[in-house]
Amino acid sequence: MDNKEKAVYVLEKLRELYPDGKCGLNWEGDPFHLFVMAVLSAQCKDERVNLVSKKLFEILPDVNAFANSPEGELEELIHSVGLYNSKSKNLREASKMICSNFGGQIPCDMEDLLSLPGVGRKVANLLRGDIFGLGGIVADTHCIRICERLGFTNKKDPLVTERVMSSLVPVEYQSEFCHKIVLLGRDVCSARAPLCNQCVLLPVCEHHKCDI
Repeated sequence: MDNKEKAVYVLEKLRELYPDGKCGLNWEGDPFHLFVMAVLSAQCKDERVNLVSKKLFEILPDVNAFANSPEGELEELIHSVGLYNSKSKNLREASKMICSNFGGQIPCDMEDLLSLPGVGRKVANLLRGDIFGLGGIVADTHCIRICERLGFTNKKDPLVTERVMSSLVPVEYQSEFCHKIVLLGRDVCSARAPLCNQCVLLPVCEHHKCDI
């Protein structure tokens, strides 16, 4: 089995395990809300972001509200997600740029997304995949770790993981692949104590073979 065949096998097994597996952020179809939540999710669990965002969007419902929010309001609303000073600054400035440069809409171009404060390749790929269906490997800590353990990559480098997996997973399945990999990482393939004997990917796992 070559790596492309292995990637297909992995996705099939993940589909069996997580038939309803999707983005952990409850953005409810609003692209700007997903943008905000993706920025907030840095070093913060999705559950906390979902909780904070519910009240946040009641008070600041759209990009114009964020762009024109008074100093201190956004900081107070997102205080519990951590790194709130830098996140609030980035969200306010990014919202102004979205209004002035992109007609109030989240751009789909990678370079345009990366021009927004608070947006790196991980967030940009999430937005391109979930909003626009353009694919993109979201190389978060779970994806990086599991792809290395499966033998797709040989180092914990987000750019390497993104490049390699983009070549192996068809574009139309990349978002699905990443969302399901995150679930596996949380439930089974943890960093310190992976539950290898409970893992559906055990037959193709290089990490497990090394431990035998």
